[in-house]
Amino acid sequence: MQYNAKVMDHFANPRNVGEFPDADGVGEVGNPACGDIMKMSIKVRDNVIVDVKFKTFGCGAAIATSSISTEMIKGKTLDEALKLTNKAVAEALDGLPPAKMHCSVLAEEAIEAAIDDYLRKTTGKGLEKKKHHAHDEHHGH
Repeated sequence: MQYNAKVMDHFANPRNVGEFPDADGVGEVGNPACGDIMKMSIKVRDNVIVDVKFKTFGCGAAIATSSISTEMIKGKTLDEALKLTNKAVAEALDGLPPAKMHCSVLAEEAIEAAIDDYLRKTTGKGLEKKKHHAHDEHHGH
């Protein structure tokens, strides 16, 4: 399987690796089929994601999608971050092999899970589930 240079760069030199002991929101998602597990931690100030870190156990594409998605949501409002699609993540990496597109879905879901956790902690109410898995996208709003 061939990965392009941008995917390889984010795999070899991932950005924003780690976690915050005092994260405002943490989301952990996994794909049992491939064994990838992604954990996103966010810091939020005035509705803006001021910092984000990730820990991913998985293949090169899972690490690369985690890395680039953290760069894409840092500095964005929660609403803007929630609009980040797996397709945009894959495009930002100049494309992923079809067999690895599920990794970009995990990145999208990890961000949603972290924001959901933050909202539950701060408002007592999480996100309305707009979608559960990639195969449910035709139920979107």
